[in-house]
Amino acid sequence: MNTGDRVRVERDGLVNEGVLLPSSTSEHLVVKLDSGYNVGIEREGASTEVLESDVYAVDSNAGEEAGAGSEVEFDDDLPTIALISTGGTIASTVDYRTGAVTAQFDAEDVLRAVPDLAGRANYRGRVVANILSENMDPSIWRELAAAVHEEIENGADGVVVMHGTDTMQYSASVLSFMLDTPVPVVFTGSQRSADRPSSDNVMNAVCAVEAAKSDVAEVMVCMHATQSDDRCALHRGTRVRKGHTSRRDAFETVGGSPIGHVDYESERVEFDDAADLAARNETDLDIAPALEPDVELVTFTPGMDPAFFEVLEGAAGVVVAGTGLGHVHSDLVDVLGDLVDDGTTVVMTSQCLGGRVCDRVYDTGRDLLEAGVVEGEDLLPGTAKAKLMWALANTDSPEEAMRTPLAGELSERSVPEA
Repeated sequence: MNTGDRVRVERDGLVNEGVLLPSSTSEHLVVKLDSGYNVGIEREGASTEVLESDVYAVDSNAGEEAGAGSEVEFDDDLPTIALISTGGTIASTVDYRTGAVTAQFDAEDVLRAVPDLAGRANYRGRVVANILSENMDPSIWRELAAAVHEEIENGADGVVVMHGTDTMQYSASVLSFMLDTPVPVVFTGSQRSADRPSSDNVMNAVCAVEAAKSDVAEVMVCMHATQSDDRCALHRGTRVRKGHTSRRDAFETVGGSPIGHVDYESERVEFDDAADLAARNETDLDIAPALEPDVELVTFTPGMDPAFFEVLEGAAGVVVAGTGLGHVHSDLVDVLGDLVDDGTTVVMTSQCLGGRVCDRVYDTGRDLLEAGVVEGEDLLPGTAKAKLMWALANTDSPEEAMRTPLAGELSERSVPEA
C-alpha cells in the first residue's frame, strides 16, 4: 500500500474510500475522499484494502519536508515578491490527531501547496509568526512591520502577507500607519482550508501576487469579491472589515468601495480611478515601528455598569464604540471625563457601519466633548484602536493625529446614500 493508491479503509464499522495521502504521523492514515475532503483514520484497528494502485501522483515526501526550504528558480525577467507568513488558514493543514485545522506551513510551503504561483514572480519566503490570528498582538505587529520593511529595503518589488482572516483587518490597519511603502503590501488569507474542495486559498494567493506586482503602493487586503472564483477585491487596509464568519467574500470596504479588483482568469488588475492612491516608487521607504500596547477598545451597550470602566484606569488610550453619532449613557460621561483627566486619551467612534461621529448634535455628545473625549470622525473602531496605539507612540499630539487623515482611514466628509 503506497501513497497514491485508491484504498478502502474500515474501522469501527465505518468505511472510507479514496486516495491514500502522506500522513504527518505514523499512527494515522490520511485518505482523500471523492468529495474532496481529507479524513484521518487511526491505523490501530483499521483494515485496509487496495482497490487500485498508483491512481494518483502524490509526493510521498511532502509530509516529511514540511518546513524545509524549497528551491525557487530565479528569472531576471520577473519581479521579486516577498512572501511573509504569519500562519492562518491559507497556510494551514489538518491535524488528524484532533481533526482541527492548525497553522504550520511556512511561506515556502505555500509555494508547494499553490503551484499556480509558479512563473508569476521570483519569491523570497520568511516566517514572522506561526499562529492562529486570534493570537496576534502588538509585539508581532512590530516584527511584521520590520520584516516587510527589510524585504522592501532588500529589493522586493512587492510583499504578500499571508495572515489569518479573523484579525487581518487589524494587522493591515496598523501596518498602514507604521510603514511608508514605495511598493504594494498585500494581505491575503483563506476562509476555508486547502483540504476543502471549496477552498479559496489558491485564487486569493494568485490574485494577491498579481496585486503585489501592480503600480499602486498601498497596504491592502486581497480576498474573494464574490462567492464565485471569478475575481478578488482589493480593500484599503484602514477601511476593510470582515463581515461574515465563513463566506468566501467575507471582506468589505466600509463606507465606500474597494480600491480595485483582480480578475482571476485574465490576471488583470484594475484600480478605481476616483480613489486617491499612492503610485509605485512615489513614497520613500520609512518605518515608525513604535506602538503603545496599553490601548483598549470598548463597545458601549445599554445598561452597561459604569464600574466596568474602572479596569481602564491608568490606560494610555481607550477607544469607545458608541451608539449612533457617538453616544454613551449620560452616567458614563463623567467616568470618561475622569479617565481623560488622569491622562488617558479617549476616542469616540460609532458602532454604525457608515457615517461620521458628531458629538455636537445632542446634549450627551456636547457633554462628551466638554469632558475631553476626541471625536473619531468616520474611523472604524478597530482602525481607531490601531491608529491610537501608533499615535500615542509616534506623535506629540495624539488627539490631533486622530482627527488627521494619515493612511486613507478618514474621509473628508460623509455623503448619505441616495
